[in-house]
Amino acid sequence: MWTWTAIDADSKLIVSWFIGTRNADAAYAFMQDVAGRLRGRVQLTTDGHKPYLAAVESAFGLDIDYAMLQKNLRLDSGGEQRYSPAQCLGAIPTPIVGKPNPAHISTSYVERQNLTMRMSMRRFTRLTNAFSKKVENHAAAVALYTLHYNFCRVHQTLRVTPAMEAGLADHVWTIAEIVALMDRR
Repeated sequence: MWTWTAIDADSKLIVSWFIGTRNADAAYAFMQDVAGRLRGRVQLTTDGHKPYLAAVESAFGLDIDYAMLQKNLRLDSGGEQRYSPAQCLGAIPTPIVGKPNPAHISTSYVERQNLTMRMSMRRFTRLTNAFSKKVENHAAAVALYTLHYNFCRVHQTLRVTPAMEAGLADHVWTIAEIVALMDRR
């Protein structure tokens, strides 16, 4: 399974997430959700995963400034380094639709958020007993993490939560407020 995430570069708000395979159907479902959560024309950058091309077009049409950032990676083969990340040799920004601002063609914010997510949830740690074995449990953990990240966790550079920065909340939420949401169900 793959965890797809979209983040707003200004507020650091996780706009959308989706648990699914890394195929065209998942890209389509994810981009439909992203588009449904945004208003107006936005700039979007994705990595070079090809299914994004049709998924973004289907979700946004021409009403977007969209670019892909294709990284050139050198993969080390075998040995003890098989779980190490590939070495990035460079990246090629490629405008796809509209007029994306070259200064804002970046995947850095979502990559950093993905690192925070992996470090915050043991379910993302391979080769351990905490690794998610049921997709439903994994999705529930990601949902809880996203709620906490957006509403409870004060972002270091913003000094407020992403939800406060985006105008969705007027205070830092407590765990008790999250639990109260469950009680209302």
